[in-house]
Amino acid sequence: MKVSAALLLCAMCLLGSEAQCPEPSTLKDAEGTKLCARLFEDSNYYYDQSCGGEFLDIYPNDDVPIIPWRWNNRVSSLVVNKSCSLTVWSRIKKNGNKKKFSSGIQYRLKEVSQGLFGDWDNSISAYYCVC
Repeated sequence: MKVSAALLLCAMCLLGSEAQCPEPSTLKDAEGTKLCARLFEDSNYYYDQSCGGEFLDIYPNDDVPIIPWRWNNRVSSLVVNKSCSLTVWSRIKKNGNKKKFSSGIQYRLKEVSQGLFGDWDNSISAYYCVC
């Protein structure tokens, strides 16, 4: 009896640990307002487990030269809404390297190159989003 309860609890933990990126065309906040993009703190080698952890909602025409401190260099995956684009910078006040993401899902920012040797994982410090 104890073993089956432990197995059930373990299975529930594993199910809860999987995240799934939302489809770009369905991207809305809790009140149903259309988002331009959503940034996530976690990604995973397995794409169906990316877009996990806390997230930051970005609305159309958000222009943020200094990302909130708790999000600075914490973004690991993102989703950009249909017909929208998200431009990000690696330094505050829109300095450093720049990258434009079109509509779609970026499961792992570690797979997006930044310069010759870097990547965009945990490297976003400013953004501008337009739809």
